[in-house]
Amino acid sequence: MAETNFTLYTKEGYQQLVDELAYLKDVRVPEIKVQLAEARSHGDLSENSEYDEARDAQAKCYARIAEVEELIKHAKIIDEADFKAGVVSIGSLVKVYDKTFEEECEYTIVGSNEVNAFLNMITDHSPIGQALMGAKAGEIVKYTAPCGEVELEVLSVERAKKN
Repeated sequence: MAETNFTLYTKEGYQQLVDELAYLKDVRVPEIKVQLAEARSHGDLSENSEYDEARDAQAKCYARIAEVEELIKHAKIIDEADFKAGVVSIGSLVKVYDKTFEEECEYTIVGSNEVNAFLNMITDHSPIGQALMGAKAGEIVKYTAPCGEVELEVLSVERAKKN
């Protein structure tokens, strides 16, 4: 059977999912069970806001566990051996010169579930990510942004640093 409907992850991104699942199951679920038991001990559950809050937390926790398990089930870790040196791919740290806005920027290309705009971690499916995929230092790439066409010069491509 062919592999379908998977999401690409760096090793680090996949490990974050595994760590989150372990935290939810090993730490968060037992904490919520204690909160529920404490709230039950206060008597009448029909007017017990602590109990309602604990039940809400439990529902959210179990929903997130199911979501993370599904993400892990459909995860594909990108193989470092498949990377070509100096070519933009998932896991690349790319320094560019934005000719439109006359500034240098750095982006880390990651799988779609690893995106963090505050850290300039962008997905390969974003307009910038799509334009950069496969590019090499010295190349000019273009993408369409809300302000119009943006031109980037790729200054350097390297493997993203491991945290």
